[in-house]
Amino acid sequence: MPVIDIVQGDITRLPVDAIVNAANRTLLGGGGVDGAVHRAAGARMLAECVTLGGCETGRAKITGGYNLPARFVIHTVGPVWYGGKQNEEALLADCYYNSLHLAAEHHLRSIAFPAISTGAYRFPFELAMSIAFKTTRSFIEKNTGAFDKVIFVLFSKPDYDMYRNSRARYFPD
Repeated sequence: MPVIDIVQGDITRLPVDAIVNAANRTLLGGGGVDGAVHRAAGARMLAECVTLGGCETGRAKITGGYNLPARFVIHTVGPVWYGGKQNEEALLADCYYNSLHLAAEHHLRSIAFPAISTGAYRFPFELAMSIAFKTTRSFIEKNTGAFDKVIFVLFSKPDYDMYRNSRARYFPD
C-alpha cells in the first residue's frame, strides 16, 4: 500500500511526479485550482493544452508540468452537481480512476489530487471525499505497487480536517 497523505496547502507547490488539475472541458484555464495550476505552470503548458482538443467530463489528459515542481499535470474534468440526477457520482469516480490510470500508465510513482468538483461545480464535499477515497483505494488494491505516494491536497483548514478525520475509515493503517 502506498503512503496516503492528506495535506493543507497549495497543490502547485508539491514536488511530486504528477498533480491533478480540476480542469474545465476546454483545458485552457479557468478559476480555482485550474487557474492556479495554469498560472504556476506558465504559457508552455497552456500551449500544450491547446493541442489536446479539450477533454470530456470524467476523462483525463496529461501534459508536462513546465514551471511547476511536479513533472506532469493530469487534467481531469469533474462533473457539475445537478442534484445527483445526471450521473455525477460515477463521473467523479471516473475522474479519479482515469487520473490514476494515466499516472500508472506513465510510470509516475507519486500523485496529488485536489478536491475535484467541490468548488464552483458545487459537488457536495463529503460525498466527493468519499468517492475520492473509495475510488483511490479500489484502484490501489487492483494495481498493487503502482504508486509510492498518493496525496490529497486541501486548500482550507475545514476541508483538510474533514479529509484527515475520515482517512482511517478508507485507509486503515
